[in-house]
Amino acid sequence: PSFDVRPWVDGPPLAHRRVAIITTAGLHRLDDDAFSFVDVSYRVIPASMDTSALTMTHSSVHFDRSGFREDVNTVFPLDRLRELATDGVIGSVADHHYSLMGAGWPAELIEPTCDELARMLHADEVTAVCLVPV
Repeated sequence: PSFDVRPWVDGPPLAHRRVAIITTAGLHRLDDDAFSFVDVSYRVIPASMDTSALTMTHSSVHFDRSGFREDVNTVFPLDRLRELATDGVIGSVADHHYSLMGAGWPAELIEPTCDELARMLHADEVTAVCLVPV
């Protein structure tokens, strides 16, 4: 679609962008620590990982996990990013992706985590991030 507004940050065309995912679904590898209530940490998910090996420890009582159980791509679209890279729609998939537990943190608590994630994304030469708020 066409938009009447311009992005506030310029960058390469989508076909040349390196894309990472940040999700707030509370996903992690089975051997990672589970997320706790009001957790401001993150878990690193390697791009090479089989998405069927992810688990979810989102702590919200009312959180609906049914979409995740049916298709992890509803909360972590790594398989779709791989397809987009293979088809040349995006330039490449980042080496690492990040998951947080998004059950409401005050901004002042999560800001140091966001700063750290920004540094890691920059080090991985990421030029676009797919934000998946859950």
